[in-house]
Amino acid sequence: MEKLCIDSNILIDFLRGEKNAAETVRKARGKYVLCTTACNAFEVFLGTHLSKTPGGPAAASKLINALQVLDLTRPAAEKAAEIGAALKKKGQTLPLGDLLIAGTALENNCILLTEDKKHFEKIPGLTLF
Repeated sequence: MEKLCIDSNILIDFLRGEKNAAETVRKARGKYVLCTTACNAFEVFLGTHLSKTPGGPAAASKLINALQVLDLTRPAAEKAAEIGAALKKKGQTLPLGDLLIAGTALENNCILLTEDKKHFEKIPGLTLF
């Protein structure tokens, strides 16, 4: 079964009860192995500590525990660096977090589910949901 890596913007919307995010995740369940990256988990936990997300960090923990969390490994870090360098040579940049997420997704052969398509569509080989 293919892996679907869920970006933090979708996870945060899911925690907030956004219907589109919830529906998309429900449709993907059973068709894909649902996962996220350690970087995405960090962003979700940080957001719930700083905001008034319903359920707060406990809800974030429950959500993240329901997913396979992909670690930032040395090969994923190297892939992220390659992506960042290639983009910089073209005069483009991406936030560090997005580079780490993309490197991790590519290294684990994942499809990336994100609302931030403008950033991630710049990355060759990365399939977006």
